Amino acid sequence: MDEIEKAYTLHARDVYRYLLSVTGDADVSEELTQETFFRAMGTIKQYDGRCALRVWLCQIAKHLWYQYLAKKKRHKGGELTEAVAGIASPEEAAMRNAEKTALYKAIHALPEPMREVVHMRLTGEFSFAEIGQILERSENWARVTFYRAKLKIVENMEGLT
Repeated sequence: MDEIEKAYTLHARDVYRYLLSVTGDADVSEELTQETFFRAMGTIKQYDGRCALRVWLCQIAKHLWYQYLAKKKRHKGGELTEAVAGIASPEEAAMRNAEKTALYKAIHALPEPMREVVHMRLTGEFSFAEIGQILERSENWARVTFYRAKLKIVENMEGLT
């Protein structure tokens, strides 16, 4: 039990940041973070030390996220909403919303590995080495994938204008 408490103290923030990067929802991220450590508590004996503990926890979190998506797809429940705060005028709000919508559409149009790398890098603020470990690839793969994703986003954004 002490091991999980130490792991939680050291890595809960990282797991939460990772989940927030892929979910875009603070409540879901918090819930999945708690579930990650609950699952880790039951399987800590399976941790063999081949990767950093944080990476192992993020892998558990990734699988929980996939399960959450599958369950959500089956039940078709819940909608994510965003509030735009601190905007001076309705025109500015509309302009920012249109720009943000275009960017998210361009990101959403990316193929899955690229989309996940972009979310992890931008929202979760993970390093390329961490992304490579979490996705069980190399750091170089993460760098190249992110670079190619940026090119596709620019291409998609130009196609929308």
